[in-house]
Amino acid sequence: MFEGIPFSTIVLVGIVILYVLSVVNVLREYERGVIFRLGRLLPDSKGPGLILVFWPIDRMERISLRMVAMDVPSQDIITKDNVSVKVNAIVYFRVIEPNSAVENYLYATSQLSQTTLRSVLGQVELDDLLSKREELNDRLQSILDQHTDPWGIKVSLVEIKTVDLPAEMQRAMARQAEAERERSAKVIHAEGEFQAAARLQQAGGMLASEPVSVQLRYLSTLSEIATEQNSTIVFPLPMDVLSPLIQMVKKAGAQSGGESED
Repeated sequence: MFEGIPFSTIVLVGIVILYVLSVVNVLREYERGVIFRLGRLLPDSKGPGLILVFWPIDRMERISLRMVAMDVPSQDIITKDNVSVKVNAIVYFRVIEPNSAVENYLYATSQLSQTTLRSVLGQVELDDLLSKREELNDRLQSILDQHTDPWGIKVSLVEIKTVDLPAEMQRAMARQAEAERERSAKVIHAEGEFQAAARLQQAGGMLASEPVSVQLRYLSTLSEIATEQNSTIVFPLPMDVLSPLIQMVKKAGAQSGGESED
């Protein structure tokens, strides 16, 4: 097949074919190619699709535009109220300007996230760190996004994952929570006693204004006891309950004495 063709020509054709194959590059939808021509960065990135890179004049670096979820290692943080805790977080970001991305933007973003985490959380108290995570997440995201913008990086979200407290602090918080629950129970009990006393005072005033109602209340109580208990019950009656009967007896005696004299 190759008879009559010089060997040097075959080698040359093979080299040309290999060079053409190496020049052709295919970039995926989420990839962009940053081209350096003789060491200088071309103004526009290439891709996606088929692009040509004529080496050794051109050199291409692939930059991924996909969202990156980077775990920030646990950081030793001393809060504003001098409590030592370990906090780790996760940062979501992606490259939006391939030509502006630094050479090792993953490492740079990781280091910036660690220092920002220590700086921001060291300015808040422990209670705020535990109860205001959403506010702190927004604050961390804003600071990181502002610092990574010149690198062509967009920080979309920062989430504080875990806050590890010392064992003695956990015990102290448990005692505090228990004391808070006991205090709430006592307050609720005292409030109930106060309301009950107020109701009894109102009831006493109503009964005092209507003496007959006191008698009816005594009779109602006797009826309830007689229904529920089949035993002899000694129930004291106040004199004001018996006073109408005594007056009636006195009147009857006075009338009978007057008739006998007649």
